[in-house]
Amino acid sequence: MSDITTRTISNERTEQEIDGEAETETETESTTTCPECSGSLVTDSEHGETVCQACGLVVEENEIDRGPEWRAFDASERDEKSRVGAPTTNMMHDKGLSTNIGWQNKDAYGRSLNSSQREKMQRLRTWNERFRTRDSKERNLKQALGEIDRMASALGLPKNVRETASVIYRRALDEDLLPGRSIEGVGTASLYAAARQANTPRSIDEMIAVSRVGEMEMTRTYRYIVRELNLEIQPADPESYVPRFASDLDLSDETERRARELLESARDTGLLSGKSPVGLAAAAVYAASLLTNEKVTQSAVSEVANISEVTIRNRYKELLEAEHDASAA
Repeated sequence: MSDITTRTISNERTEQEIDGEAETETETESTTTCPECSGSLVTDSEHGETVCQACGLVVEENEIDRGPEWRAFDASERDEKSRVGAPTTNMMHDKGLSTNIGWQNKDAYGRSLNSSQREKMQRLRTWNERFRTRDSKERNLKQALGEIDRMASALGLPKNVRETASVIYRRALDEDLLPGRSIEGVGTASLYAAARQANTPRSIDEMIAVSRVGEMEMTRTYRYIVRELNLEIQPADPESYVPRFASDLDLSDETERRARELLESARDTGLLSGKSPVGLAAAAVYAASLLTNEKVTQSAVSEVANISEVTIRNRYKELLEAEHDASAA
């Protein structure tokens, strides 16, 4: 009797499983085909909708996007953006892979630590710093990247310039270009070269103002690094200085556009060769402000561009004559 009951229960379970599989198959078919025309469905991830390819019926909407919040257009960009934790960066000597112990003497609940715990945490911070810089090369790199970050912050340079400067310094360190030269000098030269490469240049006087080395050491080191590393750096374009000068002087877009036109006319007549791009940019901004009836003094432009008023007077006259010759031709 018990055998008959067992067989009956097993048969009932088998029938229920078969019915469940049939319902699952029906649901699967309904989610892959259009309920109106039986056409195939596609998922529009941009709008979060499931749409029929044949009749355009929106079957589902407001779907959850389970992908990352970033986009990548090639493999290297995908590797750089994909992350499990903080992204790596060349701006730190260990590329940001190590951990830091915070300076706040508080626990996870925000409560202050007692004296013995504070002493213990300070000891841990000390040993953590020693383990992060295990040899002289890492200590050198840590000091140099700190200097590069400090100077870039003072000059208002973007993150991509800091990354490029860090890569240039790493290359110089790997190729043993530092013996006989100071860490600050190579760091300043690397930042100057990176700013030139990113088309956001800063003048030598601006670099010296935030650096701890002199002009002669900085220029000599810069030429040496460019030659030894085969860096491709184009001559500085005066137009790249114009937006910053116009912004610092609070000038209008019309004045900035007029300054660009003056520099373009000077380029056509060959006036730009052999002259300081900073002086030409400052003179173009001053001349453009006169042409657009904006009141800007030579002393204000001189202070922003960090050049003499005599240079501005000489250059702005040359720019106006060049534009006149170009228009007459």
